Amino acid sequence: MLAQSSGILEKRAVVTECAMRLILLSATVFIVSACNSGQSRHAAAKPLESGISPVARAAAVRLDTPPAPLTAIAILGQKIFFDPRLSGSGKMSCASCHNPEHAYAPANSLASQLGGPDMKQQGDRAVPSLTYLERTPRFVIRPDTEFDREDGGAPKAARSLAHLFPAAGLPNYPRGMDVAHAVPRGGMDWDGRAATLLDQPSGPLFDPREMANRNGAALLAKVKAAPYANELVAVFGKEMLRSPDLCLADVYLALARYLTEDRSFHGYNSKFDYYLADRAQLSKQELRGLNLFDDPKKGNCAACHLDKPTKNRFAPVFTDYEFEALAAPRNKDLTVNRDPTFFDEGACGPARTDLAKVQNFCGLFKTPTLRNVATRHVFFHNGVFHSLEDVIRFYVERETRPEKWYPQKARGTVEMYDDLPPSHRVNVDVSDAPFNGHRGDMPALNDQEIKDVVAFLKTLTDNYREADR
Repeated sequence: MLAQSSGILEKRAVVTECAMRLILLSATVFIVSACNSGQSRHAAAKPLESGISPVARAAAVRLDTPPAPLTAIAILGQKIFFDPRLSGSGKMSCASCHNPEHAYAPANSLASQLGGPDMKQQGDRAVPSLTYLERTPRFVIRPDTEFDREDGGAPKAARSLAHLFPAAGLPNYPRGMDVAHAVPRGGMDWDGRAATLLDQPSGPLFDPREMANRNGAALLAKVKAAPYANELVAVFGKEMLRSPDLCLADVYLALARYLTEDRSFHGYNSKFDYYLADRAQLSKQELRGLNLFDDPKKGNCAACHLDKPTKNRFAPVFTDYEFEALAAPRNKDLTVNRDPTFFDEGACGPARTDLAKVQNFCGLFKTPTLRNVATRHVFFHNGVFHSLEDVIRFYVERETRPEKWYPQKARGTVEMYDDLPPSHRVNVDVSDAPFNGHRGDMPALNDQEIKDVVAFLKTLTDNYREADR
């Protein structure tokens, strides 16, 4: 009996220690993120001109403040990030899919990457970039129409009320909120199932189609054999190599610190940032694209991809972190889509399971940042498009010329939103421009205007001055 009690106490101690480490990390990530993204309290590397606007001053400080050296924990996270030995195949690291030369996204144009023990298993979704995640809020459910004009937000049309669902059991659901107008926000991955940056590594490390570790014990064995194992012990203590739970907590902590501290993940040094700092001028075409991006009757992109500095003068991240159902066409290049009964419905599954019964959320995916979007080779959660021009053209023609994007049926009808089951197609956004047109209408943007918006989006690519040299 004493032995059993001792074992229970020991397990509780491990759980408590893991929880404390996660709490400390969350606080650290918030502090580092605020320092990197907002206006620095320290003197900038270059003197600032007098008389510039507060927005330009804040942007100039971000550009001029040199990167801080990585902490010992972040350096370990960097070594873990690039280490293929931590995978089941011994050939895949985090950097295999999140290539630093391609804005921490894939270097190829595959709709989904290959992994698993044999490096031949195709994933179900396109791999997103790891850039600009440091300010992503924890996954929550909040009112659909909530926005803050001071933070650059814009009102959006209310979501369809075709499905109703109980509030009980929803994660981070505020009491008293009108359930019928709820929308998910924040979290990592396309479906937000990793609530925070700290939770994100658990998916790829153990996914059988990615790094394919069988369990925590298998990963612990690999960590023990890593050439930096002694450094891990020096930072975290010997106990982290004695418990899979503690090992995982410390690996996640190190990776999150690396993604938060290393400036290459959130440089805020694109041409647009130089424009905010009054140190670069946008071309006539780029300015036209910006105006179309903001125009609520044209591109209306800024309704979801916020492009104004916040009231605290944090740089815009070009996302509101909310989830939308945009009905990208079904991608036949994905192996899972060979099964006609399979549908990837984002927030309600199948990868995410806790919201499976919330039918209002079926088909909704998190709005990604548009920073570095011009460096990507595939777009949408299923990688169905391979150019920005096609993405924007789909947006403005989805309702006006659907026959270009979806399968045609008999008598000229079109199977709209073919990558969702019929019962959930009502969730697709048809209220906000440019999705509020009708078949036969003129698209909200013409060919030249689409090119103008693409030209503006190219100003969001990091390392503007370096690339310009």
